[in-house]
Amino acid sequence: MTRRRQTRIIPLAFSFILSLLAFTSAAATRPNIILFITDDMTWFDAGCYGNPDVTTPHIDKLASQGMQFMQCATSTAMCAPTRQQLYTGLWPVRSGAYPNHSAVKDGTKSLGHHFADLGYRVAINGKKHYKPATSYPFETLPGGASHDSGKQQKKDLNLKAIGDFINRDKKQPYFLICATNQPHAPWNRGDASAYDPARLTLPPYLADTPETREGLTRYYAEITYADALLGEVMDAVDEAEQVNNTILLFTSEQGSQMPFGKWTCYEAGLRTGLIVRWPGKIKPGSKTDAMVQYVDVVPTLIEAVGGNPRKVDTGRSGAPDGGNGFDGISFFDVLVGKETTHRKHLFGIHTTRGIINGSDCYPIRSVRDERYKLIWNLRDKSAFQNILMNPNGRDRAVWQSWIKAGEFGDEHAAALVKRYKYRPAFELYDLQNDPNEMNNLAGKPELSGIQKSLNAALQAWMTQQDDEGVMTELRVKARK
Repeated sequence: MTRRRQTRIIPLAFSFILSLLAFTSAAATRPNIILFITDDMTWFDAGCYGNPDVTTPHIDKLASQGMQFMQCATSTAMCAPTRQQLYTGLWPVRSGAYPNHSAVKDGTKSLGHHFADLGYRVAINGKKHYKPATSYPFETLPGGASHDSGKQQKKDLNLKAIGDFINRDKKQPYFLICATNQPHAPWNRGDASAYDPARLTLPPYLADTPETREGLTRYYAEITYADALLGEVMDAVDEAEQVNNTILLFTSEQGSQMPFGKWTCYEAGLRTGLIVRWPGKIKPGSKTDAMVQYVDVVPTLIEAVGGNPRKVDTGRSGAPDGGNGFDGISFFDVLVGKETTHRKHLFGIHTTRGIINGSDCYPIRSVRDERYKLIWNLRDKSAFQNILMNPNGRDRAVWQSWIKAGEFGDEHAAALVKRYKYRPAFELYDLQNDPNEMNNLAGKPELSGIQKSLNAALQAWMTQQDDEGVMTELRVKARK
């Protein structure tokens, strides 16, 4: 090798080594991240979110230690679309994962790619519900149970495997997803006898029948069961002496399988609980009304660990700026107290086609601002249906009890049955005065400007996402 070539190569090699050392040093000081997800848990069914009946000491404790989001939403109240938008930072139609049990389009990247690029080891324990595997390159920790209709055999999460992963390598930061299957139906875990059906407080969108109350006792028991798992994960972080260098997130996914929750665009379906703890960075016991969505979470975490979410390639074209970036927007400044607002609108999409016992084609879209919510039922002349309404389906007792109550003179139950099955083209709700969405204001002359403005925002979002409404729904068979 000539001396001239040596003088060129040596500085380049030295520069590369310095860059590698700098990257390694930065990775070693970056915070760990744990994302704890429950399954089909309505956002307000925790003590810290205002439910007076359910026991959730660990969720409540986490809220006292971090920031509690009061206006967080998924855009789809079904498991697979919800988790895939959370992991990719992409809206469902753009990624392809808008029906339930669906897959993102080939080439789509997720946090598994993005955080590996930042020097993280990324793993999951518990429920997956995403595909293809190439889009989610997570290490799968051993053990953990799925839904079971029989005896309670083993815990949803393998807490030993979680502890081993947390303590495996103190020099490399990690991103760990802990995804419990509860309180997804069938509600058969935990101690339902701890809850007295007669003493429960029911929201007005639920018919007050013995079957509804009994179902809630089993559903609440599973929430308490999931809360205990969160407590054990929190203990594992504490025992590893990693609390101060770990961002711990809790989120409740979409609403429960009670009517007007999961499989809808109502607030009980789309809104989700979100709590974030990061000692020294996030003010303990703080709450925010900033409107955020699941697609915002990954960009936020990338910024929190020192990355630049605006430079990430998601593997999908069609971003709001025309490139390959996220649909989500980082709310890091909200976390650290620099901002109190984030989004102006929250969007929702539901695809009934392809779900078990679902309507053949009943697409729903929604948009809301800080006060008002607009829901567009694109096939309002058809009847809405899903597995809850199947006389031979799982957990059918609640819905059947509503029908019988209505037939025997319970006007409220009869009205709820009719409202769930047959819906007008547009529903408009004043969430400030009607948080349970019981009074449809669509078509009111005094609110025509608000309805028009929300509809324009919804149409613009659908256009940007290449969402053709009914035609997008009819393509579900190819995507499923």
